[in-house]
Amino acid sequence: MSGVYIHIPFCKQACYYCDFHFSTSLKKKDQLISALAKELQLRKEEFKDATVETIYFGGGTPSLLSIEELQFLIDTIYKNYAVVTSPEITLEANPDDLSEQKIIELSQSPINRLSIGIQSFYEKDLKLMNRAHNSEEAKKCLEVATQYFDNISLDLIYGIPNSTSQEWLTNIKTALSFGVPHISSYALTVEPKTALANFIEKGIIDDVDDEVAHQQFHQLIEKLEDAGFEHYELSNFAKPGYYSKNNSAYWLGKPYIGIGPSAHSFNGHRRAWNVKNNSIYIKKIENNQLPLETETLTKNDKYNEFVMTGLRTVWGINLDQVTNKFGLHYHDYLLKQAQFYISEQLLYIDNGSLKATKKGKFLTDGIASELFMLN
Repeated sequence: MSGVYIHIPFCKQACYYCDFHFSTSLKKKDQLISALAKELQLRKEEFKDATVETIYFGGGTPSLLSIEELQFLIDTIYKNYAVVTSPEITLEANPDDLSEQKIIELSQSPINRLSIGIQSFYEKDLKLMNRAHNSEEAKKCLEVATQYFDNISLDLIYGIPNSTSQEWLTNIKTALSFGVPHISSYALTVEPKTALANFIEKGIIDDVDDEVAHQQFHQLIEKLEDAGFEHYELSNFAKPGYYSKNNSAYWLGKPYIGIGPSAHSFNGHRRAWNVKNNSIYIKKIENNQLPLETETLTKNDKYNEFVMTGLRTVWGINLDQVTNKFGLHYHDYLLKQAQFYISEQLLYIDNGSLKATKKGKFLTDGIASELFMLN
């Protein structure tokens, strides 16, 4: 099974923390959508032996597209790819785009999963991040969306400067009150060259406090697990039966094709990524050229990815698979590198898989880098 990711590179306004590729000008939206459809056609041979299980509209802000535009792209996939009978089709959406009418129209389309970028229910947090919606819009869209969609995920951000633990607990409780079956939550990260980085450097906004983020991360785990959610990936929590098929495919190393400016693709052996420029992307596609670069993964690259993605998940790193995929040398090296973290109770071995303990989860990415094969 495989996935199709479509990057919609448009936003109403720039969130201060975001370093994804997007434009706040919609002037070339029609050209871009035509180019997305054409790229899907140009690359169909890459998936000639594959079956599409998931379709994911990411961005940017895909909810800026009309129902007709989204349907056009979905139809293009169906015309050019083999698609399973009931694929998971996800739309990332912002609350300010989700009017009751838009939600009803989406519920009548093939889209069957919404991923809603709430981030916080506090006005001060939303203003600090320069989000386009307000708290009331966030609550209103969830009230309506849960009437029409069963499969909804919402995003929350923790570690926001000057956000207290009590406020964070209130954010979690508010999210749970809507009965959504999936929550994704990320620490606010200060990416270079973003407005947030600039404001922190100038002292306009306080810097992110890692200790506060660490504390709020563990509050999140405790509250969501108490509410019946499974912590199936470092940043993702779901009720049983509601794991994101799209995201799970990434972590399990399944192939996917990325369509649109800046979108990444993976076929198990090679990575590819499109140019991060809307105009260049459109021009090249119109000239029947694929605007992408490729990288063939070495054995070490594949091992390192296997370690990084596996350690982030509830399934961990299967030690037998390490031996089968990479050889005994990699298996022994992994166990040797892991010994220190096992002794510090940050990692443990369970049913033949190396996993992060609750204490180690917040440090997962840093620990994984110490398990990498460097040469």
